[in-house]
Amino acid sequence: MFKRISLGSRLALLFAACTAVVSLTAGVLFNRASEGHFMELDQQLLDSKLPTLREVLRDVSSADQLAPRRRALQEELAHSPDLALQVRGTDGALWFDSLSPSVAQTGVHAGLHTLTDNGVSYRSYTVALRPEQQDSPQLTLLLDITHHQHFLERMQHLIWLTVGLSALATALLGAWAARSGLRPLRQMTEIAASVSASSLTTRLPQTEMPSELAELGQAFNAMLGRLDDAFQRLSAFSADIAHELRTPLSNLLTHTQVTLTRPRALEEYREALLGNLEELQWMAQMVNDMLYLAKAEHGLLNPNRERLQLAEEADALLEFFLPLAEEARVQLSRDGEATLAGDRHMMRRALSNLLDNALRFTPVEGQVRVRLKSAAGRALISIENTGQTIPANVLPRLFDRFYRADPARHEGSSEHAGLGLAITQSIIKAHGGTIRCESGKGVTQFLIELPV
Repeated sequence: MFKRISLGSRLALLFAACTAVVSLTAGVLFNRASEGHFMELDQQLLDSKLPTLREVLRDVSSADQLAPRRRALQEELAHSPDLALQVRGTDGALWFDSLSPSVAQTGVHAGLHTLTDNGVSYRSYTVALRPEQQDSPQLTLLLDITHHQHFLERMQHLIWLTVGLSALATALLGAWAARSGLRPLRQMTEIAASVSASSLTTRLPQTEMPSELAELGQAFNAMLGRLDDAFQRLSAFSADIAHELRTPLSNLLTHTQVTLTRPRALEEYREALLGNLEELQWMAQMVNDMLYLAKAEHGLLNPNRERLQLAEEADALLEFFLPLAEEARVQLSRDGEATLAGDRHMMRRALSNLLDNALRFTPVEGQVRVRLKSAAGRALISIENTGQTIPANVLPRLFDRFYRADPARHEGSSEHAGLGLAITQSIIKAHGGTIRCESGKGVTQFLIELPV
């Protein structure tokens, strides 16, 4: 299998081919122009000889009448060594020929023509002896143009030599120019080869790149940025999982070891297993939530589209959370109506996470409100609760996995893993919507916009 030609070699060959084509075209045009110029000069020379020859052959109508004037014709032709003359009658019979040996012309045509005989090139010019007569003897002037042909042949050789040398020189210069111009690509290759998990911060110097490669360099740097961000998030994800599982696993190990230190009653073993079961259920739920988020990040969440009355869905959820709200002495309410095409189960999960989050952070005698509205082809959902204002620097991180805004909550708590808002955001994005949080003056609200 042939080795692939490098980009630099391709550019060099392309430059050489272009130069060869341009040089060859220019040479052919110059050669034709030279040939046309010589033909024009020959035409002028032959035209200048015609009046004198016609004067010498004036009143000649037969070969016998031409015989006395042969000497005068030869004396006139002696002034132009490269010029020869043939005279033919109206029947085509040859009356006079100054060439020896004679040049045979089959089917003599009027006008200027080029012919070759015995290695000698001639410009043949045939005209009527007396143009005013319909049947007139014919004069054929033959001009030796061998020196012209030699000049044109040398010109053609020079053209081919020029084409070859130009192509070679351009190929060498093109290879040098291509190598110099492709230096940023080689630099990009070196950086790409050196990229690893510990060197994702390396970037290409875009200011030193030519304009044609600046966009490629920008895209390459953006790719490195995305890889760096993904790697950082993956590292943080691994650390978060280890951080969250450390405490429940430690509790399970400790509880089990303590239980096994001595024989116990059946009821004590049952209580120990129930305690372990609670921790295991929490861990299983967290793993399921992480798998759900992983599917969302890879675009594998495909919500079923059905017409949902959001007022009915919200009322059902509020009724579910009502016992908890009454216990915490928090008032629940819903205002407005809206509809959208979405997945019922996924939307209930998203709204349930938001309501659960609102109830947990609403103080006694506080309020949780669900506001629904349709506007400009969008369904607007607002879930707000009274309580402590969330600092502005915390708002952008609320939807991060394992993030907890409440500093009082202990790490590894089996009650909440900090995944609810991340799952809610993934569900809203899967439906083509957006979600954000605003907090101020003792009111925190999550604002959702969804296409209907």
